[in-house]
Amino acid sequence: MNVPVVALVGRPNVGKSALFNRIVDSDAAIVSDEAGTTRDRHYARAQWNGRDFWLVDTGGINEESRLPMDLEIRRQVQEAIGEADLLLLVLDAKVGIHPSDARIVDILRDSQKPWLVIANKVDDPASTDFYELYNLGAGDPIPVSANNGKGSGDLLDVIVERIPEVSSPAEEQLHVAVIGRPNVGKSSFVNRLLGEDRLVVSDVAGTTRDAIDTPMRYHGRDFVFIDTAGLRRQSRVDEGIEFYSGLRTQRAIERADICVLLVDGAEGLHNQDLKIAHLAWDEGRGLIMVVNKWDIKEEKGDKSAAHFERDAAEKAPFLKFVPWLFTSALTGQRVNKVLDIILAVEAERKKRIPTSEVNEGLHNLLARRQPPQASGREVKLNYATQVSVAPPTIAVFGNHPDLVQEHYVRFLHNGFREMWGFTGSPLRIVLRRKAA
Repeated sequence: MNVPVVALVGRPNVGKSALFNRIVDSDAAIVSDEAGTTRDRHYARAQWNGRDFWLVDTGGINEESRLPMDLEIRRQVQEAIGEADLLLLVLDAKVGIHPSDARIVDILRDSQKPWLVIANKVDDPASTDFYELYNLGAGDPIPVSANNGKGSGDLLDVIVERIPEVSSPAEEQLHVAVIGRPNVGKSSFVNRLLGEDRLVVSDVAGTTRDAIDTPMRYHGRDFVFIDTAGLRRQSRVDEGIEFYSGLRTQRAIERADICVLLVDGAEGLHNQDLKIAHLAWDEGRGLIMVVNKWDIKEEKGDKSAAHFERDAAEKAPFLKFVPWLFTSALTGQRVNKVLDIILAVEAERKKRIPTSEVNEGLHNLLARRQPPQASGREVKLNYATQVSVAPPTIAVFGNHPDLVQEHYVRFLHNGFREMWGFTGSPLRIVLRRKAA
């Protein structure tokens, strides 16, 4: 990726996630007083004065802890430092210098990357004493307040001065949300695709809390994979962080082009899997069903992949229009095939059929079956045209569109799919009154 990367680093609870949200102008990162809320590297695209860059929020470095999660967070921070073009050391101006800050400064110096010192929580520079931070010998601190935004413009001015120029314009990105219930292997799946441990993986359900944006390039296309927190049944969702994780998962679906829904092959299809699939489908997103942990299923000699698909289509008929992939994130079996399927689904959801061909298709369907007639009124369908893509939408015009029954709309839908596919994408049929 030739878009520069800027990483926020620091110890816990200095306001990195709040500053991240301020810079990207959203609430993409969860902000909490609970130390350790941010665990993965969290990406978002930012822009200032016509310059684009990736901003990376990282977990707080706790040098003293030997807990497995804190060790994993430190490894994630080291990865973020390694790929960054500019590092922002965020300090709490109200607390002053903490022993951990000096150790993080040593880490940044060893990286030999350019970095800036950010004095956060300076709500009023005229009345806040943050000069102790000069004692770190790390240059002039830049005062900001992630809370009220003061100083953020000055900080952004410095950032765009220090990051490298983009060598070529950024291409259109394809956003792919990896969705599913908790602990079905979403983060492991994304890590396997990327060829590195980019996201924190743990047997503890709920390890991923934010919707994590991770860029990659494949066959000349820029992808952004959004690894999301698992969606539980609403009755199981607690207040606080887990509630907002579910909310962000739904937002991730809304801003995605294509959703990859991971299902636990060892456990089989759950009702919650179907609810998540319906959510993505109803939002008009492309959908790919990935059955993870299929190696366990094969070892047991259980039902075939075709049987699994048939069972799913009986429970949710729209799933017969969706591509399926049976994989193992643990072994890497068939995981990379999803990239070609994503490109194929993207082409299908943007497919446009010429109006003459749509009209011919409608007349062929009418020759097979006319719409049921309403008592005392003749129902006629005259012509049709595709009015939009992503998702593809076909408008059918007639004299009494309000009298066309739902089962006949399904007949048209299935007929159009037989002709043109639109595999992996919802196909919407809208009925409109013919102009007089």
